[in-house]
Formats: sequence, structure tokens, C-alpha cells
Amino acid sequence: MSQAVCILGVTGSIGQSTLKVLQQHPEQYSVFAVTAHSRIQELVQICKQYHPKIVVVPAAKVDELQQLLAQQHISGIEILSDEAGLIAVAEHPEVDVVMAAIVGAAGLLPTLAAVKAGKRVLLANKEALVMSGDIMMQAAREHGALLLPVDSEHNAIFQCLPEHYLQTERNGQPKLGVSQILLTASGGPFLNHSLEELQHVTPAQACKHPNWSMGQKISVDSATLMNKGLELIEACHLFAISEHFVTVVVHPQSIIHSMVQYVDGSTLAQMGNPDMCTPIAHALAWPQRIQTHVPPLDLFVNHQLDFQAPDTTRFPALSLARQAMQEGGLAPAILNAANEIAVAAFLQQKIRFTEIATVVEHTLNQIQNSAAESIELILQADQNARAVAQHFVLNKGS
Repeated sequence: MSQAVCILGVTGSIGQSTLKVLQQHPEQYSVFAVTAHSRIQELVQICKQYHPKIVVVPAAKVDELQQLLAQQHISGIEILSDEAGLIAVAEHPEVDVVMAAIVGAAGLLPTLAAVKAGKRVLLANKEALVMSGDIMMQAAREHGALLLPVDSEHNAIFQCLPEHYLQTERNGQPKLGVSQILLTASGGPFLNHSLEELQHVTPAQACKHPNWSMGQKISVDSATLMNKGLELIEACHLFAISEHFVTVVVHPQSIIHSMVQYVDGSTLAQMGNPDMCTPIAHALAWPQRIQTHVPPLDLFVNHQLDFQAPDTTRFPALSLARQAMQEGGLAPAILNAANEIAVAAFLQQKIRFTEIATVVEHTLNQIQNSAAESIELILQADQNARAVAQHFVLNKGS
């Protein structure tokens, strides 16, 4: 029987890769609902090809979408708007699978709604887990949701862990023979840049990743290594493991997507070409496997694999994320919000590349941390952090 899929963030790179995988398996999956924020022309083409039953856009884009659909003679699609619309499709009773691919904090409430509705949630929005990890994982257990990682690194770890690892006690200790997780990082486009060179990096350079095709926000995060910091926090929540059991390994080729070490001296690695269709297909069909267009790894071409420790002097964002995870409570949500403001400011050329981490550190120091007891408290901390970071950007540190 065909499974109905809801794609939150369909016009982004993960959304587009999801459609590619679904297109190969029309007998197994159908597109029930899609959401988009700004690329309305692209959304109309998706509607023309996949005929979703529901589409969600910002309220300001509803009229434009209606007109474009009418021009294309596309009818029978219900249009919802804003956060209420996102939540409605995420928890819709006819939806079986939710691809959570909205970038940033905006993805938190729709992802949580899907989890509370007991869906199979394919998690590509790492920020939702960074902000509300304990609450999200608790909701998944209580409501019987299947939360499967789509980030290539977490998907790789999931593939390398023992079969029932996620069902074990969540006490922060590695178990079932696991000793530690090795989280790989490409190092981004500036791996070998000096601190002086990093001062003069442009947004265009930062968005040009050497291995992956990604959106602007995640590309900049990859360049600062903040993406790896967010992934470290996500890994701790997903796999119920303390941060000191997670080691970041810089691996420029992006062939090994992550590894798991065991107490007997074994290290299991998941390898593949850098294409998001592979982890998407794995999470979509798990525990089965389905075909993708991604070619198998050619070991005669990719015959050299390099590894090194990250340099947290040149890339302090990684240390800031680890510290936020150590502190716990609202610190990861504050870190994430400040980073979103800082990255946006860098993309608008208001601050330098090296000042992104400065904005984040300042914000973490300004806001008092406390327990993340509710989604309301987390969202309040998110707003406070954005205001502090914005003020710091506007006043350039004064």
C-alpha cells in the first residue's frame, strides 16, 4: 500500500532530493502535502508534477500561489498558511511520513507536531533537536513516533549502531559494546585557510562547499564548523550519549559519513558518494532498502581517505557548541538562535566571517541559562537570544 508523504520545506535541497527518491518509487509513496517559504514559482511546478492535496505557504504568498495555480489550470489543491498550516499538515491523519526539512528554528513546532502525532519523521532539521532535544525525544517515546535521522552523519551512525540501540536506556553512557561515536566533518571550503585569510572570506566563497550541494545557511554553518557543532548536539540527543563520547574527525573527502567504535577494537564506518538521496532513501524505507540513482562508491577512484583533528582556534564555533551541550538547559537553543542571526548578518555583509562565532559567544554570555522545561521557555529563550545577537550585530560589539 502506498504511503502518504508530507515534505516540510519542499523547495530546499533536501526537499528536492526527497522528490527525486519518491519519483523512483511511485508505487510505494505519494506526495500528500508540501510546504514552501519563498520559491513560489518552483512550488507551482512541483504541484503540477506531483498533485499534492495540501500546500502550505506564508499568508503573504497565498494570493500569488492561487493566481499561478489558476494560470497553470491546476485545481483541487487546498492552500493553508503560516505556522498553523505547517502544524496541520505535519499531524494530518492521512500522512504516514513527514520529511522535516525546514531550516532553522522555524521547523521546531511542525516537527514536534509530527512526532506527537506518532508519524515516521525523517529528521533533516537538526535545529529542532538542538533546541528541544529532551522534549522531542520524550515525545517520540510517548507517542510511538519513529524518529529517523536524515543528516548523512547521523544516518551513518544509525546504520553502524547495533540494531536495538535506540531502545536501550537513555543515560548518556555508550552501551551494547559501543565505546564512542566518530562524527566526520568535511572541514568546509576553508579547511586550510589561516586566521588572517578567514577575516576576508566572502559570502559567495562560504556558500561554495567542496563536496555537497546545500542551501546558504547550512553551507555557511559548514564553513564555520558550527554545522558540526549542531550535529554533535543532535547526535547526543538521538543516540542518548554524552558529548565526551562523541569525537569530531575532519575527513575532507566526505566518503566516510561517520563511524562507530566498539570496545573490542572494531570501528564500523558507513561510506558512500556524497549525495543526500542515500540517507533519505534509507530513512524512508528502513528497515528495508530501496534503490536510488546514486552510483555505488568506486574505490579505485576514491582511493585516498584523509583524517585530522578539527582546529578550534580557527573554528571556535565547534567548541561553543560542545560547551552549550555540556551546560545543557536552554544553552543549545540560545546558541542556535544567535548563530541564525549571525549567519544572516554575514550573508548580508554586515559582519565578517570570523565574527559569526563572536556574536554567538557574546549571546551565550549575556543570557542566563536555565532548565529547558517547556517548549514555551525554549521559544522565549530563542527570541531573547535573537534580540541580543541582533543588537550586538547592529552595534558591532559595543
